[in-house]
Amino acid sequence: MTPNAKSPTPPDTRRGDNDPGPDAAPDHASSAFSSARPHGGLAERAFRLITAGAAWLVLIILLAVAYSMASGGWLAFKTFGLGFITSTDWDVVNGQFGALVAIYGTLTTSVIALIIAVPVSIGIALFLTEIAPVWSRQPIAIAIELLAAVPSIIYGMWGLFVFAPFLATNVEPWINDHLGTLPVIGPLFSGPPIGIGTLTAGIVLGIMVIPFIASVARDVFNAVPAALRESAVALGATRWERLRYVTLPYTRSAIVGAIFLGLGRALGETMAVTFVLGNAHDLSASLLMPSNSIAAAIANEFTEADTELYRSSLIALAFLLFLVTFIVLSLAKLMLARVERNLGRTN
Repeated sequence: MTPNAKSPTPPDTRRGDNDPGPDAAPDHASSAFSSARPHGGLAERAFRLITAGAAWLVLIILLAVAYSMASGGWLAFKTFGLGFITSTDWDVVNGQFGALVAIYGTLTTSVIALIIAVPVSIGIALFLTEIAPVWSRQPIAIAIELLAAVPSIIYGMWGLFVFAPFLATNVEPWINDHLGTLPVIGPLFSGPPIGIGTLTAGIVLGIMVIPFIASVARDVFNAVPAALRESAVALGATRWERLRYVTLPYTRSAIVGAIFLGLGRALGETMAVTFVLGNAHDLSASLLMPSNSIAAAIANEFTEADTELYRSSLIALAFLLFLVTFIVLSLAKLMLARVERNLGRTN
């Protein structure tokens, strides 16, 4: 009987004596792993300690910064009590300080910035990931990332010398005439068209925040698995339906995180706001009037603080900005966790 040439050959006849074969590879790896285990255990513990130390270091630094600001502003809190937060007075000569105008200006300009930046940023990200021609996506994305790297003082100078005069000449007179006479919302849009003010600062902040949110949102949208998109297309979904029922729900958490990033930037922005907000310690409902923010007040007045109470009041403003940012971001995080829990998602 002729032996079958295609029959499997016993392993001992297919390999030479010096060829360990594929089955021997795990033995080498296993022996090498076993020989390195004592060092590997030490490296594992060192790696765990280093990473844990880095994580806890962030919390320690955060608490140290909060304590230093609270202790520095303690004189102001002790002198004025809760009135430091609720008072609109800022009289350097008579030593009366209140933070309400600065808090109001910080929150108002940040809200205006997000109202402008969020829809524009999401639209940019969706266009770049779903609609734009492939050849144009990368250049536009690079341009957006470069805009995020422009220093804030550049935005501030542009806002002061170009944007504010444009608003004062072409936009604010129309707003004053057409929206300032409306009931309920009229006081928000009435006032002299001088260019600088809360509305101008909010718009400039929104322009600054757009690149941050758009860049993150674009990366998030690109991370949606192709299988999900192809499944929606296979079911007959249109482009809009695919965006609404697949892309946006899948990336909801990350998009909210991108908005938080923009909100944090808007709350703490200093130079650009200082240029266009007007730096006036006057509480006004009109968005066309000059106002002040916490960061702008600190930047403008800290070098002029010639008394201990004055310096303590400015440091207390910094502590309040820390608290406002922490509370706003914490509430947003809790809201997002609640939404995720209602949708049945857990981290």
